[in-house]
Amino acid sequence: MTTAPLTFDPIEEAARQWRAHGWGDAADGMAAVTSLMRAQAIMLARAEAVLRPLGLSFARYELLTLLSFTRRGTLPMARAGTLLQVHPTSITNAASRLEKAGLVRREPHPSDGRAVLIQITEPGRELAAEATKHINATLFTSPGLSPERLRMLTSVIRDLRREAGDFA
Repeated sequence: MTTAPLTFDPIEEAARQWRAHGWGDAADGMAAVTSLMRAQAIMLARAEAVLRPLGLSFARYELLTLLSFTRRGTLPMARAGTLLQVHPTSITNAASRLEKAGLVRREPHPSDGRAVLIQITEPGRELAAEATKHINATLFTSPGLSPERLRMLTSVIRDLRREAGDFA
Protein backbone atom coordinates (compact mmCIF):
# COMPACT_ATOMS: atom_id res chain seq x y z
CA MET A 1 0.00 0.00 0.00
CA THR A 2 1.45 3.34 -1.04
CA THR A 3 0.32 6.58 0.45
CA ALA A 4 -0.04 9.92 -1.25
CA PRO A 5 2.85 12.31 -0.75
CA LEU A 6 2.45 14.86 2.02
CA THR A 7 1.28 18.30 0.98
CA PHE A 8 3.87 19.93 3.26
CA ASP A 9 7.49 19.37 4.27
CA PRO A 10 7.39 17.60 7.67
CA ILE A 11 10.96 18.66 8.48
CA GLU A 12 10.08 22.29 7.81
CA GLU A 13 7.08 21.85 10.09
CA ALA A 14 9.28 20.28 12.76
CA ALA A 15 11.62 23.29 12.54
CA ARG A 16 8.63 25.59 12.96
CA GLN A 17 7.59 23.60 16.02
CA TRP A 18 11.14 23.77 17.40
CA ARG A 19 11.03 27.54 17.14
CA ALA A 20 7.53 27.71 18.65
CA HIS A 21 8.71 25.66 21.64
CA GLY A 22 11.63 27.98 22.32
CA TRP A 23 14.36 25.92 20.70
CA GLY A 24 15.02 28.36 17.84
CA ASP A 25 18.78 28.17 18.33
CA ALA A 26 18.64 24.45 17.52
CA ALA A 27 15.94 24.50 14.81
CA ASP A 28 18.23 24.86 11.79
CA GLY A 29 20.57 22.15 13.07
CA MET A 30 17.67 19.79 13.77
CA ALA A 31 16.33 20.41 10.26
CA ALA A 32 19.74 19.82 8.68
CA VAL A 33 20.46 16.63 10.63
CA THR A 34 16.97 15.24 10.05
CA SER A 35 17.14 16.13 6.35
CA LEU A 36 20.50 14.36 5.96
CA MET A 37 19.19 11.26 7.70
CA ARG A 38 16.08 11.18 5.52
CA ALA A 39 18.15 11.73 2.36
CA GLN A 40 20.47 8.88 3.40
CA ALA A 41 17.47 6.58 3.87
CA ILE A 42 16.09 7.54 0.44
CA MET A 43 19.39 6.94 -1.35
CA LEU A 44 20.10 3.68 0.48
CA ALA A 45 16.63 2.36 -0.43
CA ARG A 46 17.22 3.28 -4.08
CA ALA A 47 20.64 1.62 -4.13
CA GLU A 48 19.37 -1.52 -2.39
CA ALA A 49 16.51 -1.80 -4.90
CA VAL A 50 19.06 -1.90 -7.74
CA LEU A 51 21.46 -4.28 -6.00
CA ARG A 52 19.01 -6.69 -4.33
CA PRO A 53 18.20 -8.58 -7.59
CA LEU A 54 21.95 -9.20 -7.94
CA GLY A 55 22.14 -10.65 -4.43
CA LEU A 56 24.01 -7.68 -2.98
CA SER A 57 23.44 -5.13 -0.26
CA PHE A 58 25.05 -1.71 -0.65
CA ALA A 59 27.64 -2.62 2.02
CA ARG A 60 28.67 -5.78 0.15
CA TYR A 61 28.70 -3.89 -3.16
CA GLU A 62 31.02 -1.24 -1.68
CA LEU A 63 33.44 -3.89 -0.42
CA LEU A 64 33.49 -5.76 -3.75
CA THR A 65 34.02 -2.54 -5.65
CA LEU A 66 36.80 -1.39 -3.32
CA LEU A 67 38.58 -4.72 -3.79
CA SER A 68 38.12 -4.54 -7.57
CA PHE A 69 39.90 -1.15 -7.57
CA THR A 70 43.05 -2.52 -5.92
CA ARG A 71 45.99 -3.75 -8.02
CA ARG A 72 45.91 -7.28 -6.65
CA GLY A 73 42.27 -7.42 -5.58
CA THR A 74 43.39 -7.83 -1.98
CA LEU A 75 43.31 -5.69 1.16
CA PRO A 76 43.71 -6.34 4.85
CA MET A 77 40.21 -6.38 6.35
CA ALA A 78 41.10 -3.58 8.77
CA ARG A 79 42.27 -1.38 5.89
CA ALA A 80 39.06 -2.08 3.95
CA GLY A 81 37.06 -0.98 7.00
CA THR A 82 39.10 2.20 7.29
CA LEU A 83 38.67 3.07 3.62
CA LEU A 84 34.93 2.36 3.69
CA GLN A 85 34.66 4.16 7.04
CA VAL A 86 32.68 1.40 8.72
CA HIS A 87 32.98 -0.55 11.96
CA PRO A 88 35.13 -3.72 11.83
CA THR A 89 32.03 -5.81 12.52
CA SER A 90 30.43 -4.45 9.34
CA ILE A 91 33.43 -5.51 7.24
CA THR A 92 33.45 -8.94 8.89
CA ASN A 93 29.74 -9.42 8.17
CA ALA A 94 30.03 -8.26 4.56
CA ALA A 95 33.12 -10.41 3.97
CA SER A 96 31.40 -13.46 5.48
CA ARG A 97 28.38 -13.09 3.20
CA LEU A 98 30.57 -12.49 0.15
CA GLU A 99 32.78 -15.45 1.03
CA LYS A 100 29.76 -17.76 1.36
CA ALA A 101 28.72 -16.66 -2.12
CA GLY A 102 32.20 -17.37 -3.52
CA LEU A 103 32.82 -13.71 -4.33
CA VAL A 104 35.80 -13.20 -1.99
CA ARG A 105 38.32 -15.32 -0.08
CA ARG A 106 39.76 -14.60 3.33
CA GLU A 107 43.26 -15.73 4.16
CA PRO A 108 45.89 -15.02 6.80
CA HIS A 109 48.19 -12.07 6.14
CA PRO A 110 51.62 -13.46 5.13
CA SER A 111 53.63 -11.15 7.40
CA ASP A 112 51.15 -10.06 10.12
CA GLY A 113 49.75 -12.97 12.09
CA ARG A 114 46.94 -10.84 13.50
CA ALA A 115 45.66 -9.55 10.16
CA VAL A 116 43.33 -11.17 7.65
CA LEU A 117 43.41 -10.46 3.94
CA ILE A 118 40.27 -10.33 1.88
CA GLN A 119 40.65 -11.06 -1.83
CA ILE A 120 38.09 -10.71 -4.59
CA THR A 121 37.51 -13.77 -6.78
CA GLU A 122 36.86 -13.68 -10.51
CA PRO A 123 33.10 -14.15 -9.97
CA GLY A 124 33.32 -11.27 -7.47
CA ARG A 125 34.98 -9.04 -10.07
CA GLU A 126 32.33 -9.94 -12.62
CA LEU A 127 29.49 -9.22 -10.19
CA ALA A 128 31.07 -5.92 -9.09
CA ALA A 129 31.30 -4.83 -12.74
CA GLU A 130 27.71 -5.90 -13.44
CA ALA A 131 26.38 -4.21 -10.31
CA THR A 132 28.28 -1.02 -11.14
CA LYS A 133 26.77 -1.00 -14.63
CA HIS A 134 23.27 -1.24 -13.10
CA ILE A 135 23.76 1.27 -10.29
CA ASN A 136 25.42 3.78 -12.62
CA ALA A 137 22.55 3.55 -15.10
CA THR A 138 19.78 3.56 -12.52
CA LEU A 139 20.97 5.77 -9.66
CA PHE A 140 24.38 7.40 -9.95
CA THR A 141 23.74 9.11 -13.31
CA SER A 142 20.39 10.50 -12.13
CA PRO A 143 20.18 10.75 -8.32
CA GLY A 144 17.57 13.49 -8.41
CA LEU A 145 19.53 16.75 -8.57
CA SER A 146 21.15 18.71 -11.38
CA PRO A 147 24.91 18.26 -11.83
CA GLU A 148 25.51 21.75 -10.41
CA ARG A 149 23.44 21.05 -7.29
CA LEU A 150 25.11 17.63 -6.89
CA ARG A 151 28.54 19.28 -6.87
CA MET A 152 27.28 21.88 -4.35
CA LEU A 153 25.79 19.16 -2.12
CA THR A 154 28.96 17.09 -2.29
CA SER A 155 31.05 20.14 -1.36
CA VAL A 156 28.87 20.99 1.65
CA ILE A 157 28.87 17.39 2.88
CA ARG A 158 32.65 17.16 2.32
CA ASP A 159 33.07 20.16 4.64
CA LEU A 160 30.89 18.43 7.25
CA ARG A 161 32.88 15.20 6.94
CA ARG A 162 36.21 17.05 7.18
CA GLU A 163 35.03 18.90 10.28
CA ALA A 164 33.94 15.58 11.82
CA GLY A 165 37.44 14.14 11.30
CA ASP A 166 36.79 11.82 8.36
CA PHE A 167 39.94 13.17 6.74
CA ALA A 168 42.47 15.97 7.14
